[in-house]
Amino acid sequence: MKLIDRKIRTHIYNYIFQCLLATGILLLALLFLNVLTETALIASLGATSFIVFAMPKTYASSPRRLIGGYSIGILIGIICSYAGSILHTTSLLNDVISYENPIVFAAIAVGLSIFLMTITNTEHAPAAGISLGLVINQWNLHSVLFIVLVMLIMAAIRHVLQPHLINLTSPNLQSNEKKVDKQ
Repeated sequence: MKLIDRKIRTHIYNYIFQCLLATGILLLALLFLNVLTETALIASLGATSFIVFAMPKTYASSPRRLIGGYSIGILIGIICSYAGSILHTTSLLNDVISYENPIVFAAIAVGLSIFLMTITNTEHAPAAGISLGLVINQWNLHSVLFIVLVMLIMAAIRHVLQPHLINLTSPNLQSNEKKVDKQ
């Protein structure tokens, strides 16, 4: 068992460059989002940056999955967040279903996001995390727009640099390089 990936010998530039891209994107997110109240949103962006910059040739990193997945995750997260706050004021089950205790709506947001992403072929796992984060964390319109901006920046960087990026993860993933961008 090798501890260090053998590809690093011939692709050290890619390892450094692609990890620096992910670092820069996350730094941007951390500078503008509130680390204490929007933790789940930031964590989702961190997971996306890993997929986009460490696995750029995979299915999950394609623009369709990024944009579609985040669109669904954000929409469902907002709907479930508002549904939780509306039902809190009218519910007889305030102890279980409330805005302060968003467990039910957080679970619904993730499940519904997964369902919609899979039936629309826009699967992007961190986008389910965005729907969860929008239910359990504080957020505002500026936060949501900033998340969309960061996601679009990642998609644009990946698109422009696609010929120069490699999968840093498994060597088996390299065989799918040409198939992914056509989907």
